[in-house]
Amino acid sequence: MKRSPLHISHTTIWVSAVTLGLLSSVPQLASHKFNVAEAAVNAGITAAFAVLMWYFNIYMLSRKKDTRRIQSISYTKLLSSLSFGLVVMFGLAWVQQLILSHINFGPTMLMVEVRGILINLVFYMFLNLLQQNYENQHVSMELDRIKSDNLAAQYELLKQQINPHFLFNSLNTLKAMVETGDKEAVDFILKLSNFYRFTLESRKLDLIHVHEEMEIMNAYLFLQKARFEEGLKFTSTLTERTLKTLIPPFTLQLLIENCIKHNVVSLSRPLYITIYEDGEYIIVENVLQVKKGDVSSTGVGLKNIGLRYSHLLDKNIEITNDDKNFKVKLPLIYEHHNH
Repeated sequence: MKRSPLHISHTTIWVSAVTLGLLSSVPQLASHKFNVAEAAVNAGITAAFAVLMWYFNIYMLSRKKDTRRIQSISYTKLLSSLSFGLVVMFGLAWVQQLILSHINFGPTMLMVEVRGILINLVFYMFLNLLQQNYENQHVSMELDRIKSDNLAAQYELLKQQINPHFLFNSLNTLKAMVETGDKEAVDFILKLSNFYRFTLESRKLDLIHVHEEMEIMNAYLFLQKARFEEGLKFTSTLTERTLKTLIPPFTLQLLIENCIKHNVVSLSRPLYITIYEDGEYIIVENVLQVKKGDVSSTGVGLKNIGLRYSHLLDKNIEITNDDKNFKVKLPLIYEHHNH
């Protein structure tokens, strides 16, 4: 999350500083030996100190914060602010002594330093509270945005999963199988029902195991192979270690669907799709044989997957296209990372 600098209007700073300067002279107004020069110098020094500490505390609190800290107040910054304030107030008290040489420096110095500490503490605590409130609001807005994006991605995913064209093609394939007495018609019906059962069961989950995702994808591939027969060639070399990792549901199925949707799939030009692992990635790769006159893709499916990896897991997918092969690299998600 990008950190914005703390902002206080210059008008607020100067008006409050002048007000504090005037208030610091109120006790002298009640004194029997009121001296205009002393009151003016005292007010000026207090106002000058207030202005300096306003800007110094704003600078301190606007500096990059250590995200590992769990406390709301940075005591290091507080001590730095108090130390700086003591030095500044000592200097201003010395200036006051030069202007009003008849005043006893010792008691004056003590009074000025105590006043400076109190002013500094009030400024620091006010700015710290203001900053915490701003950051809490910013985090809340960011969480709402992420939830909104995630819901939009899930909605788009659900629409793709129950794609009417896929259902229409599947039913046409089933009709042809039944009419020709194909022995795999029963298996086709079971796979079709399993696929939609997986859809209903998994849509509420953020992550599932890769071996569960492979079951969904295998059911989908069975349905597609019944339609394309040997025109669709699929290979998976995922190891047992990778199958135990996690993945957003229907990620692999959507990638396979995109391969079939945008490429020629026929007995004369089989479409080769491979899923394998490389380091800390699962890679889905297909040979490019783009359909002629294919309408340009909106990329909704890939955006959907990218959104879920980015917002849910703070990870990014990688897409490469060298005009011969199309690859999508999915970062491995381990169970302990998710927790």
